[in-house]
Amino acid sequence: MSGPILLVLRVLMALGLYAFLAWGLITLWKEIRQQGTILSGRKVPPINLTIRFEDQPEQVRHFTRPDITIGRDPACDCALEDESASGQHARLSYHHGQWWAEDMRSTNGTRLNGQRLSMPTVVVSDDEIACGQTRLTIGLAGNVLNPPTRPLQESAEKE
Repeated sequence: MSGPILLVLRVLMALGLYAFLAWGLITLWKEIRQQGTILSGRKVPPINLTIRFEDQPEQVRHFTRPDITIGRDPACDCALEDESASGQHARLSYHHGQWWAEDMRSTNGTRLNGQRLSMPTVVVSDDEIACGQTRLTIGLAGNVLNPPTRPLQESAEKE
C-alpha cells in the first residue's frame, strides 16, 4: 500500500519541479523580451561633423550610427583627403549616453580643442577635432548649450 502512495508522491514532486522550471523559464523569457523592447527604443542622437581642410569648401556630414571612423582610408565612415591623416585616424563612438572621441594610434596624433587626445574623451557641441591638417567641428542635436571641453589646466585655473 505504501509503494503506490510513494510512487504518486514522486510523480507529483517531479511534476512540481517541472512546473517550477517552466515558470522560471517563462519569467526569464518575458524579462528578456521586455529588455529588448526597452533597448531597441534607445536611439543614437545624430551628430554633425563640419569638415574644414585648407582652401576646400566646408563640408557638413550627418551621422546616425553609434560608431564613426575618421581617416584617409576610403572605407572610413568619414574619409578625409588629407595626406597628413592616417588611414584609420580617429573614432567617434556613442555609449553610456555620450559621444566619445579617441585616437586610433594615428601617426601624427589627434587633437581635441588643441590638446592631444591620449585616451577616449567625451565630446560636446562645438568641440574641434584635428586629424592632420583637417579640422572637424562637432554638432550635437539638443546639446547646443554645453560649452566646448576645456583642457584640465584651464579648468583648474578658473576655480
